[in-house]
Amino acid sequence: MAKKRHADRVGIRELAFTAPTGTPAGVEVLSLTELRHRTTAAQLATPQRPDFHHLVTLTGGTLWHTVDFADHALEPGSWLWVRPGQVHQWGDLTGAEGTLILFRPDFLDAATADAARTQDPHAPVLLLPLPDHAEALSLAAEHLGSEFRALGHLPLDVHTAALRHLLAVLVLRLTHLTAPAGPPAPEPDSTYLRFRDAVERDFARTRRVEDYAQALGYSPRTLSRATLSVAGLGAKEFIDRRVILEAKRLLAHGDQSAARIADRLGFPSATHFSKFFHRGTGQTPIAFRDMARGHSPR
Repeated sequence: MAKKRHADRVGIRELAFTAPTGTPAGVEVLSLTELRHRTTAAQLATPQRPDFHHLVTLTGGTLWHTVDFADHALEPGSWLWVRPGQVHQWGDLTGAEGTLILFRPDFLDAATADAARTQDPHAPVLLLPLPDHAEALSLAAEHLGSEFRALGHLPLDVHTAALRHLLAVLVLRLTHLTAPAGPPAPEPDSTYLRFRDAVERDFARTRRVEDYAQALGYSPRTLSRATLSVAGLGAKEFIDRRVILEAKRLLAHGDQSAARIADRLGFPSATHFSKFFHRGTGQTPIAFRDMARGHSPR
């Protein structure tokens, strides 16, 4: 289960994955009933930013879950996928029955991780499987859970490998069987993937496309073509949206001043940050904070 790694005035609990004693490091499967018994409703409702994946599916009841300011309603058969770095909050778990699967980003092999888009921040959060595939997804989750609870029936390395393969089946099905109808989206090429990872790493250091282009060995135009093809927006807007998302997280879930947030995000002053935020959202940082404070998971 997760362990609280850091908490300060920012207000977002940073969670690191900690494997239960005696189980393979990297993955855990538990019921929502077990989750309710492990922690309090107040702790679950606190904004969390895990460094590992959450997969949630319901078998009974309903559940509201908030991921980066968007509310998602889960019903039996639906799946929710929260990725590392996203800020999420649990709603009322009373009466909700289902399964929670936690896994570290490095637990899956590289080929599966790429095919399942596990590192893609633009991948969908709420997944509504087609009826024809609901049973297959349920069986995949059940088989994974059974193997997780069968510790000791196989040598540990074999048990771990089995879990890795069973998890791969589940995430690949979720990725491809829940894809929207219509022409398939273009596969991200290496240019986009390198730029995406660089932005995730350095967005608080620079918002200039030219800096990323120079660091990666591309032209700014090449980066914009790559983001337009995959994400539907230019390279500069791609960077700015990532900065605004982080600003929203810090504003909504903490009490830091605009000046402090400006400094954390690489702005020379609170005034520059406020202008940037207003241009991107149509709101001042304080107005957004006031609005977000009135929002809570249902």
